[in-house]
Amino acid sequence: MAEQEYEIGEDPSLLIVDDDEPFLRRLARAMEKRGFQPEMAETVAAGKAIASARPPAYAVVDLRLEDGTGLDVVETLREKRPDAKIVVLTGYGAIATAVAAVKVGATDYLSKPADANDVTAALLSNGEALPPPPENPMSADRVRWEHIQRVYEQCDRNVSETARRLNMHRRTLQRILAKRSPR
Repeated sequence: MAEQEYEIGEDPSLLIVDDDEPFLRRLARAMEKRGFQPEMAETVAAGKAIASARPPAYAVVDLRLEDGTGLDVVETLREKRPDAKIVVLTGYGAIATAVAAVKVGATDYLSKPADANDVTAALLSNGEALPPPPENPMSADRVRWEHIQRVYEQCDRNVSETARRLNMHRRTLQRILAKRSPR
């Protein structure tokens, strides 16, 4: 396997925040081989402390951590270093969480499992090139289900309010919510 050259820039500092220690160490080693200078944190508190004290040029932050949400780290880093490239990782991929991550300042969002190549590509993308189309795009049923779930969460899981906003009968919505998500 040939080593690929990466154009990192002047500041190769990288903050990786993830509570999965084996993944954290493996990703840090892989990113170091690619020319980054990784600093690791396993909690929101540690991530925010590093982001405040030494704001890195790049960050990879897990969305769900033991002591809170990685979005708090993203917000802190965005305040301290507006030009930072931040990728949010999560094992719970959903449209609503991706939107929330981008709204607080993430530049990209990846679902786990993501390897070091995916993370590097996301960190170093200039945002101009469109990503390739997905190999397995979501079905129309899945997109519909995701939308309903997002509105349901926005309505604090109130079925009647969700049904009103979606302009559908409450019982129809209850039947949809009772089913498992489509693949």
